[in-house]
Amino acid sequence: EPRSAWCCLAWTLVVVTMNFVIFFMNLLLMFIIFTIVLLPTIVVVYFGFQCHSRVLHSAARYCKSILDDNSSSALIILGFVIMSPLIVVAMAIYCSLARRLRLLMCFQPYSRAVYKGVKWRWYEEGGLCSCAKGWNTQVKAWV
Repeated sequence: EPRSAWCCLAWTLVVVTMNFVIFFMNLLLMFIIFTIVLLPTIVVVYFGFQCHSRVLHSAARYCKSILDDNSSSALIILGFVIMSPLIVVAMAIYCSLARRLRLLMCFQPYSRAVYKGVKWRWYEEGGLCSCAKGWNTQVKAWV
């Protein structure tokens, strides 16, 4: 049965707040995974830009003795070349982790706030991380 207007508004705020919390948790997890996987690219491009004479031209000892403009340019190019495969690896890791933890199934539809007696989806599936229920072997996902 439909809820009253004030009750519907209160439950809407609860559902929206819960969905935003889940969204930001997913975003934080994605940021952590991408930062860890893309760390080699970040380091290589950073040192390339730091030691190039036309960009930052640091006075650090390794910039004067080891890296000249040609090697700095090579580091910059290498960093951008290895970025593409590492982005694919990071996205595959995030997708497999999100699928294993069923993070995208934690989002609740708006109908939970409109009608009384509708069960929460994550409760029906065995808990927030679906630990209490076995894997559904019929669901296939390709990354």
